[in-house]
Amino acid sequence: MSTPPARIASLLPSATEIVCILEAQADLVGVSHECDFPRGVDGLPVLTRARLAPVRSSKDIDREVREAMKDALAVYEIELERLESARPDVIVTQDLCEVCAVSFDDVCSAVNKLARQDVRIVNLHPTRLADIWADIARVGQALGRDAVAARVVAGLRERVNAIAQRAERAAHKPTVLSIEWIAPVMIGAMWMPELMTLAGAVPLVTKPGEHAPTLSMAQLAALDPEVVLVKPCGLALARTLEELPVLRDSLPWSSWRAVREGRVYVADGNAYFNRPGPRIVESLEILAACAHPELFEDFRRAHAASVVRIDSGLARHPF
Repeated sequence: MSTPPARIASLLPSATEIVCILEAQADLVGVSHECDFPRGVDGLPVLTRARLAPVRSSKDIDREVREAMKDALAVYEIELERLESARPDVIVTQDLCEVCAVSFDDVCSAVNKLARQDVRIVNLHPTRLADIWADIARVGQALGRDAVAARVVAGLRERVNAIAQRAERAAHKPTVLSIEWIAPVMIGAMWMPELMTLAGAVPLVTKPGEHAPTLSMAQLAALDPEVVLVKPCGLALARTLEELPVLRDSLPWSSWRAVREGRVYVADGNAYFNRPGPRIVESLEILAACAHPELFEDFRRAHAASVVRIDSGLARHPF
């Protein structure tokens, strides 16, 4: 007799994308308030909510988050009654970043309050590219979809390798700086340096697995990147474009080569780069096209709706 499918609750967007690529979307019984991909998950019960009041600017968001963390307050919380109503067998969550999703401790506490005590928690902790592949396999194992997970990971790794091989044709490897947050300026880390290297570029400031550092204006002025990629964590492209004028104040705008040569790109940091799931490969495609537009014209066309190139006067140009 076959085992019935597990009822799955996903508490962060990347986990939801992993569950869906493992062909288990129909088994989802609840998601986080930020889960928006693939199509259909936005109609599921929402099991988390933000505790902070809505704020608009990057500076205000940073201040609110830092104050909450200083006061030992969770940025997000679980809707316990909805979680109980969802009756999950498996909960997929993370313990990497309390600014990105509900804390792991809060998830454990919520499960202890449920009437059932046989709920399995799958905890993701990706800091490098290999960790993302391992997390997909871990979720697959928990859902009884090991073979599907192995096939998915093999396909993703094959795509990554193909991009890296194309990037090796480049005569020059440009230096790239990725901006994780605008005010204050944080530099992309974790898996980002690996993606840059695979894309045929030289990452500035951070090394694989490191956490995103905050740089002062003096530290930024000591850099002279050839390419800049602005992709604030959790912000969609349209939202980031609202804050373009802030770049002049938060970065050494007039002195950077990338600015003078019109090689500053603004990308969707909500859908790409900051979600350690299947679309990390699309993130690599975007990065490769930013570093080597002449070699990756196909990726520029494919991701034209998610990336804008801006010049020194902050005018917008197609990717």
